[in-house]
Amino acid sequence: MNALSPRLAAIVAALPLRPGLRVLEIGGAPGAAARAVAERIGNGHILVIDRSATGVAQIRRNAAAQIETGVLSTRQVAAEHFELLTSEAPFDLAFAVRVGALDGRHPRAGALAKERIAAALTPTGRLFIDGGDPLREVELPGR
Repeated sequence: MNALSPRLAAIVAALPLRPGLRVLEIGGAPGAAARAVAERIGNGHILVIDRSATGVAQIRRNAAAQIETGVLSTRQVAAEHFELLTSEAPFDLAFAVRVGALDGRHPRAGALAKERIAAALTPTGRLFIDGGDPLREVELPGR
């Protein structure tokens, strides 16, 4: 089980979380932040996406208890290819830590990822990434 580092603990603490929220974590392997978020959203839900099959397997192993209770789920998909399932409600907020498509390392993928994330959020949904103090909000297309 991966313990929450002081940096991740500060990021999770800075997120505007409350019970009942639907949260999307992008690039969430190995699942430490997702478990901490799950504790703070009560009857809400966190979906953790990761482009890596290995990463998704780590999340499923490390967050098995939260998956079993239904507060957490995973999906293997890159942020720039993510879409809501037809049965899936939009998310209230999204966050990412060390995701190249969102921190400027991969601008083309980042533009696509921001469009996909915006489409998966409620009209008032917000995206946060690391790199602020400890987070910064990212402007989304059409907002």
